[in-house]
Amino acid sequence: MKIAIVGAGAIGGLVGARLALAGEDVTLVVRGQTLAAIRAHGLKLIEQDGTAREIRNVRATDDYAAAGAQDLVIVAVKAHQLEAVAHRLPALLGADTPVVTMQNGIPFWYFHKHGGPLEGRQVLSVDAPVPIAHSIAPDRVIGCVVYPAAEVVSPGVIRHVEGDRFPVGELDGRVTARVESVSQCFQRAGFKSPVLADIRAEIWLKLWGNLSFNPISGLSHATLADICGFALTRELAANMMREAQSVAERLGITLRVPLEKRLAGAEKVGHHKTSMLQDIEAGREPEVDALVGSVVELARISQTPTPHIDAVYALVKLLAHKMAGAGAQVRLQGVFPSR
Repeated sequence: MKIAIVGAGAIGGLVGARLALAGEDVTLVVRGQTLAAIRAHGLKLIEQDGTAREIRNVRATDDYAAAGAQDLVIVAVKAHQLEAVAHRLPALLGADTPVVTMQNGIPFWYFHKHGGPLEGRQVLSVDAPVPIAHSIAPDRVIGCVVYPAAEVVSPGVIRHVEGDRFPVGELDGRVTARVESVSQCFQRAGFKSPVLADIRAEIWLKLWGNLSFNPISGLSHATLADICGFALTRELAANMMREAQSVAERLGITLRVPLEKRLAGAEKVGHHKTSMLQDIEAGREPEVDALVGSVVELARISQTPTPHIDAVYALVKLLAHKMAGAGAQVRLQGVFPSR
């Protein structure tokens, strides 16, 4: 299958490497140092057991038109980066090319094919000012939830930390030939990729942890194990998750995992830095609105009080604003002797 992956950061790089190893015809649409590194050395994937795998049979380009029409397009940039690339994606699309979206948080298409009084509503926190649907028609979209944790060691070098699940689903819940084809493609690459009848419920299940652990991690510079092992932050995360559950339920979503089990799952990941903390330490714009601001917006739409989420959102939004204004990164620096 001819597959273009837009973005070769932690998740795009992991998926691109595994698909290429499985024999797919992979083009990575990237830029800057990552483009130069992949052109010079290919991709390098460090597996969970430490095995390093070099992948040479991938192409890398920053020219969408040169890449041309694909059988499948996977968009693996972060949610706040999607607007900048969306208008270029049509160059990769043939008449029937599906687009798999791999963004964390509430996606731009959330209310498309949703049904009911909110059908087609724009989620302004992740989809403004110009609707992304103008460039990526919702009829092309296959939803996807990203469970693996990975990190960029250096441009073109990806470390797989843990996890292998990429559930997929049509926005209207149908089981179509194209979504089954995508699922089978991911499975050939060594991932678990079930086809779900309600991809939104799975999005909420993943978001349930992200909306709490990511901003708490970004503000405290703590890992998942730190947050869950410290009574005050564990309770803060739990309160945020309770509020988010209320929002989800008012929008017709039932979360299939109990809250304590979801907390235990995060704790089990161990001393892993969340993607938001990685971005803050590297001086990159963190995914604040997709992970937290969108839930605040949906809370207002559903008239659900979310005081804990609102407070944490205000703090992490201010941090992102200060970082952007100063062009700065924020990280802990050892000064005092450890005790």
